[in-house]
Amino acid sequence: MKIGFDNDKYLNMQSQHIRDRISKFGGKLYLEFGGKLFDDYHAARVLPGFKPDSKLQMLLQLKEQAEIVIVVNADDIEKNKVRGDLGITYDLDTLRLIDIFRNIGLYVGSVVLTRYADQLAAQKFQKKLELNGIKVYHHYTIERYPQDIDLIVSDDGYGRNDFIETDRELVVVTAPGPGSGKMAVCLSQLYHENKRGVSCGYAKFETFPIWNLPLKHPVNVAYEAATADLNDVNMIDPFHLEAYGETTVNYNRDIEIFPVLNTIFEQILGESPYKSPTDMGVNMVGNCIVDNQAVVDAANQEIIRRYYNAMCNNKKGNSPDSEVYALELIMKQSKLSSENRAVIAPTLKKAEETGAPAAAIEIYDGTIVTGKTSSLLGACAAMLLNALKTLGGIDDSIHLISPDVIEPIQKLKVHHLGNVNPRLHIDEILIALSISAVTSPHAQKAMEQLEKLRNCEAHSSVILSQVDTMMFKKLGINLTCEPFYQTKKLYQK
Repeated sequence: MKIGFDNDKYLNMQSQHIRDRISKFGGKLYLEFGGKLFDDYHAARVLPGFKPDSKLQMLLQLKEQAEIVIVVNADDIEKNKVRGDLGITYDLDTLRLIDIFRNIGLYVGSVVLTRYADQLAAQKFQKKLELNGIKVYHHYTIERYPQDIDLIVSDDGYGRNDFIETDRELVVVTAPGPGSGKMAVCLSQLYHENKRGVSCGYAKFETFPIWNLPLKHPVNVAYEAATADLNDVNMIDPFHLEAYGETTVNYNRDIEIFPVLNTIFEQILGESPYKSPTDMGVNMVGNCIVDNQAVVDAANQEIIRRYYNAMCNNKKGNSPDSEVYALELIMKQSKLSSENRAVIAPTLKKAEETGAPAAAIEIYDGTIVTGKTSSLLGACAAMLLNALKTLGGIDDSIHLISPDVIEPIQKLKVHHLGNVNPRLHIDEILIALSISAVTSPHAQKAMEQLEKLRNCEAHSSVILSQVDTMMFKKLGINLTCEPFYQTKKLYQK
């Protein structure tokens, strides 16, 4: 992977910029964290060199000053809303985030349940948190929010919300997903702090779109592709252009809500500290790009991946046609097609030659390795073994796993575990490979190559099972699939 982003520069510059913003507001700052605070794989893909935990590492440089408040919408808990990339509900992800923050030494001050209305599931979740020593606060729905500013900035608006007790000068407000109410929590705290005579401020950390890159830079376009389901659109910030004569990029929701925010700031603080949505941000990512072409190439690949993922999700019934149409438009405007993804054509060619599902992967030196379906292995499992052979310089004729090892596993799957498909999935083939590595030097050498698969690009001629899809994620391989199932069965695992 060609590096296009200086992660060390980012950690230092970003943490210092946040310190400066704290000082600007007299020593206390509520910092709304948009996007993923932890495991930001989108940023890692479009900014090669950015590490998925970079934002956490940056906060560690401020850990003596910072505390974390996690915001969860009580309605999302009641509805068992699931985080799509992890497949777990928002309440479970909140527990996961608390564990992650604590394990690396960050202080979690409390959890806020927004839109609280005595939902039964929210009450049970609160009890679980409190039994584990975590403070829980309630914020309520405000009628006519955000239009009725006189009501919002009053004892019957923000004043009804619990005041969140915080001890440190940097309060990081984050959430397991969008729509949780992070901004409203920050503004509510400003209202309560101001009534208590405490000087404090608000800022927003949003990695994308990158404000100081051009509107149509592929990194910003990749953000539009990633949020096509939310109908987010990147825009020139008209408030910033008017105030400073400088062209910057923001997204439609922040621009649309800014006049309301500005009025709320004036009601709470007497005057607004910001002249534009861009002013509110503290993001330094754009200043740490060191190879623009590497970033452009990576972002274009992300746009294509998002397009294929949307088509597959649409085939599964998990996304609307409108999302696919939006991504088709983005592809056309970016002048991208399947020809720009090197693994697609070899995959389709192998599938046509064999009349069965096939797969291909591009390894670090640009070599394309394919895999076909056989009686023992699925196409992706075969592709993976072939890639490990290529990376390890192992002759293609050598069996990394003896058929005598594979066949008993197949019998176990079919005769005892009730599987119809006897072919081994990726996880099963890796377990078999690790066992073979005990006695086989070739298998051991192949196992040593696994780390080299991270950040490689792969494509499948059919939609994969959930098991194989998750294994690609765990191996760090960027996967796309053709939007077709291997069979015409209605029930697909």
